[in-house]
Amino acid sequence: MSAYPNTAVETAAATVAAESADPCCAAPLPVLGRDVTVPLVTGGEVTYAALDYAASAPALQRVWDDVAAYAPYYGSVHRGAGYLSQLSTDLFENSRVTVAEFLDCRPGDQVVFTRSTTDSLNLLASAIPADCQVFVFETEHHASLLPWKDARVTYLDAPRTPAQAVETLERALADRDPSPSSRLRSGGEGPNGPALVCVTGASNVTGELWPVKELAAAAHAHGARIVLDAAQLAPHHPVSVRELDVDWVAFSGHKLYAPFGSGVLAGRSDWLQDADPYLAGGGASRKVARRADGGVDVEWHTTAARHEAGSPNVIGVYSIASACKALTEAGFDQLVAREQHLIETVRAGLAEVPEVRVLSLFGDDAPRVGVISFVVEGWNSSHFAAALSAEYGIGVRDGLFCAHPLVRTLLGSDPQDPGECGAPEAEPGERSLNAIRVSFGAGTPDEHVERFVGAVKELVRDGAQWKYRTEDGRCVPDRG
Repeated sequence: MSAYPNTAVETAAATVAAESADPCCAAPLPVLGRDVTVPLVTGGEVTYAALDYAASAPALQRVWDDVAAYAPYYGSVHRGAGYLSQLSTDLFENSRVTVAEFLDCRPGDQVVFTRSTTDSLNLLASAIPADCQVFVFETEHHASLLPWKDARVTYLDAPRTPAQAVETLERALADRDPSPSSRLRSGGEGPNGPALVCVTGASNVTGELWPVKELAAAAHAHGARIVLDAAQLAPHHPVSVRELDVDWVAFSGHKLYAPFGSGVLAGRSDWLQDADPYLAGGGASRKVARRADGGVDVEWHTTAARHEAGSPNVIGVYSIASACKALTEAGFDQLVAREQHLIETVRAGLAEVPEVRVLSLFGDDAPRVGVISFVVEGWNSSHFAAALSAEYGIGVRDGLFCAHPLVRTLLGSDPQDPGECGAPEAEPGERSLNAIRVSFGAGTPDEHVERFVGAVKELVRDGAQWKYRTEDGRCVPDRG
């Protein structure tokens, strides 16, 4: 006999159960600050819609709770005989294991804890062999574009399809100049000497997924190695070092719902072991002894500790491990399906506004994560973003997103044109030299993206309700 004697109630219950089983209807993961209210310049308050996940994602409630539970037991790592020090050391090293499992690392890979993706890639840049050639697309975030100052760098033009990206890289690697030393090195490099490809997994501007596995195959076929900037990929999709066959992967805790100041560089150990420590100091050194001539001899660690000098950020590291566990337990299949639902909601809403142009490299059908950039005809992007914040309580980002060459390419602007950060007014039809970015993820409720779409339509139709001015290079409400 049915537990619901009323047929209507039984039908409703079945509907609710079906919706709960649908990944698109799954609840967002609880994040810190989800109930924060902010004042509106027009009066009143509203729950803040955080739609700037691509810059920094809010902490998962699970991460915050884990950190708070550990905090009273904090102690120095690798340096103490006391109980709290030993507990903290175990926590720190077990976090390394958790991250390696999250990334599906190979046996022998090292997990080095850093401050951020930028720090990770600068660490790798300091460890590449002499005469190494680096290949990087102009579409990269500055964290991937800029660290290679001591290498011979080839900057590749923006591709317009994933296939073109692979073809462009293959052509560049095939045509690369011989190393000045023209000798074989250990580690699989060919007669042209060592080479490294640096590529993003998902664009921080368009959200589009890059053909990482195919690019890795192309790199290895030409005797090069590849590092994956997974800052925008790891929070949204599973990342397998083995399956993608990348040599290194870098990401940041603050984009992985663990904003406590840590990052990761994981991958092959040989270049890292052969390089001088990233920072010299305690923790990186195994043995230091005076010489007869008055100097010192140093024996450096060959493990990840070689590049982790100083007292480590134990809480930051533990928070990353906690986030890795939380996302894994939530299930990426469900997380990806729910995020795709949010992406479709935003893209469909923006498509209904003729004045909006969404920026894309690979086209509308390209797979992507929850990162969407656009411009609005007749609006300066800073003005539009400021109005979304001040009048609707919606936090997005405007500017060039630390990817200046890519955004300028997508906007069709001259490479020398400055970005118009903070210009509060734009004449109708004036081309904006910056863009607006909306980004979201596992903690975003449907209401936030629906409110965003409604606000875009209302602003384009009715204009801003408030006057704005430039202050310290930012567009802000004029309260005078």
